[in-house]
Amino acid sequence: MAKRVLTTESGAPVADNQNSATAGAGGPILLQDQHLLEKLARFNRERIPERVVHARGSGAYGYFEVTDDVTGFTRADFLSEVGRRTETFLRFSTVADSLGGADAVRDPRGFAVKFYTNEGNYDLVGNNTPVFFIKDPIKFPDFIHSQKRDPFTGRQEPDNVWDFWAHAPEATHQVTWLMGDRGIPASYRHMNGYGSHTYQWTNAEGEAFFVKYHFKTNQGVRSLSAEQAAELVGKDANSHQTDLLQAIERGVNPSWTLYVQVMPAAEAADYRFNPFDLTKVWPHADYPLRRVGRLVLDRNPDNVFAEVEQAAFSPNNFVPGIGPSPDKMLQGRLFAYADAHRYRLGVNHTQLPVNAPKATQADNYGRDGLHATRYGSRHDKNYEPNSYAGPAQTDAALGAPLAIHGWTGTYETAAHVKDDDFFQAGELYRLMSEDEKGRLVANIAGGLSQVTRDDVIEKNLAHFHAADADYGKRVEEAVRALRED
Repeated sequence: MAKRVLTTESGAPVADNQNSATAGAGGPILLQDQHLLEKLARFNRERIPERVVHARGSGAYGYFEVTDDVTGFTRADFLSEVGRRTETFLRFSTVADSLGGADAVRDPRGFAVKFYTNEGNYDLVGNNTPVFFIKDPIKFPDFIHSQKRDPFTGRQEPDNVWDFWAHAPEATHQVTWLMGDRGIPASYRHMNGYGSHTYQWTNAEGEAFFVKYHFKTNQGVRSLSAEQAAELVGKDANSHQTDLLQAIERGVNPSWTLYVQVMPAAEAADYRFNPFDLTKVWPHADYPLRRVGRLVLDRNPDNVFAEVEQAAFSPNNFVPGIGPSPDKMLQGRLFAYADAHRYRLGVNHTQLPVNAPKATQADNYGRDGLHATRYGSRHDKNYEPNSYAGPAQTDAALGAPLAIHGWTGTYETAAHVKDDDFFQAGELYRLMSEDEKGRLVANIAGGLSQVTRDDVIEKNLAHFHAADADYGKRVEEAVRALRED
């Protein structure tokens, strides 16, 4: 086997990779040492801006296999027949912390799946919780600022976290999830994933349905107490990355079963609460889970930076038969995610291997820009329409049209019978065992008792009281006891 030769970026052979060129044995380094300058300059530019949210992540490749017929609800090709397999990439992440943060912390987890389908890439961007803290994207930058490091102290501040929640009563449901037992998953393999948002499916006959995605872990749900998590972080800050990597390397391939809830589009307008409100779930009694298929992870990335850090998920990457709903948070993310990637990775980030289509080929009139690799032939045109057999539109809509009515303006929410911010948080609390309630109350009180403003504490306590009288009473007593110590 021929010996491999070390070269510069331009392909020239490198004579010495251990010593810089100098003016004599003890003289200064020469500016003409092209290999040294290229090496240092490249090193200076190897990091890219980290994600503002979901910075700390892990990922793996795998496949999705259809196990049940759902063609009555969607014409998406990758879901068109039982047994059909589609290559996937799944990225897990924590939300609030930076790239150097620990894995075993109390934080929602990102659960983003890229399906490399024959009709282009389909990105499903979700979390390990079925709900979120807010329902309108105009609040998102403020929410994230309140959860990130304070600009003065440089750390996450309970005052900021709980002050925002005090002014966002719709967060009560997600706070109950986050402070409960599932707030710190034992590993990425032992948690569920959710599309969280409401999406639209359209079948071959043009009938529209609204759906919610549920990925149920086949390893069983396992979580950590605050004490167990602190001990694990001290041993291995990268605990969840380590677990995922080693499991797949051993051939213990994690898997999830995908279920969907399906609501006929005509039922949305008169449902008792807004079905597009990201702070609420659809009760399974109303819309039971329907099994769709199985997601399996069986291959680790070869390079974490190239494939996990540069992976770009955009919820506006749909395929025929799947589209958006009027979910306000989803509508905001349709723009925000892709725009974040254009900033971080450049306008041609979709040409990176992890983001490029695999089962089909991108063919459009996008040209030039930083890191462009797709040019076409010398006679290809960069405009449309043209007379030169360039790619043309299909005239086939991805999904069914939505009926829009009313006056433009800023509205709090659509009018539904039961659109308050607390009843589902109360229902979740009442589903818990006494032990689970005790841990939930202790977790909330541990954070809320650190807040320095009494009015912020009182506003948060009012939310828990509104959700459930016992819930509010127990949290209030626990907070008072901790503040008196």
